[in-house]
Amino acid sequence: MLSNLLKIIISAAIVDNMVFIRYIALCSYVGVTNSIDASIGMAFAVIFVQTIATAITWIIFHLFMQGLEFLEIIVFIFTIASLVQLVEIYLKKNVPSLYKAMGIYLPLITTNCMILAVTFINIDKNYTFIESLVYALGTSFGYGLALLILAGVRERLRLSNIPKFFKGYPIVFTSMALIAIAFLGFKGLIK
Repeated sequence: MLSNLLKIIISAAIVDNMVFIRYIALCSYVGVTNSIDASIGMAFAVIFVQTIATAITWIIFHLFMQGLEFLEIIVFIFTIASLVQLVEIYLKKNVPSLYKAMGIYLPLITTNCMILAVTFINIDKNYTFIESLVYALGTSFGYGLALLILAGVRERLRLSNIPKFFKGYPIVFTSMALIAIAFLGFKGLIK
């Protein structure tokens, strides 16, 4: 059991990384990686919301959605958006320091397609509740790792002598492609 959970988390974080292998959540990935601090904030916000969203959507699907699978996407989007709003309201009222620390990243998570993708993948893979939570944590850690890697690269690029025509997004996208190619090397790690 424990070895299976370890396989799931390593596979989700590294071998089948949402950003580098599945190319999901690229918009927030590029948008937030201007600094390491912003990347860390977004990573923690995603870990928090992804875990809670996975738990709630797993329960909703297994208790109420049997035979109503055609409503999955609507119910899950509504659930995730509502969850983010409830968490935001709760934090603003009860834990203002954490609310300020998360800043803009908490509302941005509503539009992060990775949150929705993980809920569908959990159902497709027929994971148990615990396996779903472990997979959610693994994908969140993998997303955070991707954010930190690109943020570090972008900070180094600011100090580098890059040809004018290659500055900005061209070098960022080239860097992203090279990092993704490097992550393909992990593909055979877990079967």
